[in-house]
Amino acid sequence: MAEITAALVKELREKTGAGMMDCKKALNEAAGDIEAAVDWLRTKGLAAAAKKSGRVTAEGLVGVASAPKVAAMVEVNAETDFVARNEAFQGFVEAVAKAALEVGDDLETLKAAPLPTGRTVAEELTHLIATIGENMAIRRARVLRVPSGVVASYVHSALKPGLGKIGVLAAIEAPSESDALELLGRQIGMHVAATRPSALDITGVDPEALERERVVLVEQARASGKPEAIIEKMVDGRIRKYYEEVVLLEQVWVHDGESRVSAVVKKAGGTLVGFERFQLGEGVEKEEADFAAEVAKVAGV
Repeated sequence: MAEITAALVKELREKTGAGMMDCKKALNEAAGDIEAAVDWLRTKGLAAAAKKSGRVTAEGLVGVASAPKVAAMVEVNAETDFVARNEAFQGFVEAVAKAALEVGDDLETLKAAPLPTGRTVAEELTHLIATIGENMAIRRARVLRVPSGVVASYVHSALKPGLGKIGVLAAIEAPSESDALELLGRQIGMHVAATRPSALDITGVDPEALERERVVLVEQARASGKPEAIIEKMVDGRIRKYYEEVVLLEQVWVHDGESRVSAVVKKAGGTLVGFERFQLGEGVEKEEADFAAEVAKVAGV
């Protein structure tokens, strides 16, 4: 049997774009014959998946899964919104969220996690790419836990239970879990989906973002021609207003328009210790198709 060298594996990877372990397996199956290994990868759908890996994935689904005192949320991207309505894709997102409950939110560990199909998450993803014909990617995952209390989840405009385009986790520590606490957690999820806070409390505000805000506010206040002592007070007041916009516990509760989120949680006998908000495709730059340019390219103009 031919020796499967690192150079041989590297050559096959460059030729097909398939993963290292898949290339090694293909070479073993093909007794070191590169072309036969390429064909083996193609029959398994692995080379086809690799060819699609350069396409932008900004659609797909956010999925959540829950268990007592823990919840997981994942974002799995695809190229088109059409795939989000594919039952196989939906089932995959659900399975990945459940896997994250067991293994955590480190992406490499998650990709290596076994699924009921007998494949790992990464292998199932490759299989799905080859089956559906679109590039896909597991973009991110988050798991929140509490020693006592609840981790509630909320999916905005859910396509089906636990699947949608905006998902939120809210972790509330309390002496015990209860239906009332679970309901509060879902209400917090709705609040976060609507208000998009960037920090749980004041200490969590990004120092650089805060400094940029302060510089802008100082310049605005100075433009008014007020004395420095007055300017300082004006800026302090506006910084407090800034906190009310970006800090979850400082925000006005959307469900009554009066209370602070911190007061609502305290009244319920719990402590909000964490949250996470995923919005599908957030931060992913979509390719804007230039139709005229495409036509010209096809026409050879």
